Amino acid sequence: MNDIFERDLNGEMVSPSDAGYDELIADIFDTMKTATEMNTGYKTPAEVHEYMGRILGKPLDESTTVLPPFYVDYGKPVTIGKGCFIQQCCTFFGRGGITIGNEVFIGPKCNLITINHDPDPENRSATYGRPIVIEDKVWLGINSTILPGVRIGYGAIVGANSVVTKDVPAMTVVAGNPARIIKEIKK
Repeated sequence: MNDIFERDLNGEMVSPSDAGYDELIADIFDTMKTATEMNTGYKTPAEVHEYMGRILGKPLDESTTVLPPFYVDYGKPVTIGKGCFIQQCCTFFGRGGITIGNEVFIGPKCNLITINHDPDPENRSATYGRPIVIEDKVWLGINSTILPGVRIGYGAIVGANSVVTKDVPAMTVVAGNPARIIKEIKK
């Protein structure tokens, strides 16, 4: 049987009554503690990279910039590429897995949410994850929200305040709630 971390990443339902749930919650609180330390007071870029390495469980490429505060529930299933710029006040719920390509720009207050709750009210405390994939050279506008299971294609732009509920094709601009294609990007 898979452990609870594998089940989370596999998109299986995870319940507070499951074996290993206490360990999952403990890791979430450890991650949040590290993020809170990073978010408290001024940190140099080198210090931010050190904290992000602890949050992600792997080094953050030196070419990527993260501006605190940065909020995250669980960082180990999150991969961030080279040359990215992540503005302040972003929130990543990473339990379902987040993959961010190279040269991705993420505006302030963006939310990447990989976890959802069971729609059954009798089991509402249970959650399941769906991965988010953001391909190279994507730009997420301020205060956008990317929901579980969404893939955003190469070079796409997500307009400010948008809620992305479905995959976004490469080289398109989407906006709104729910986000819809408003134009194609021509080279």
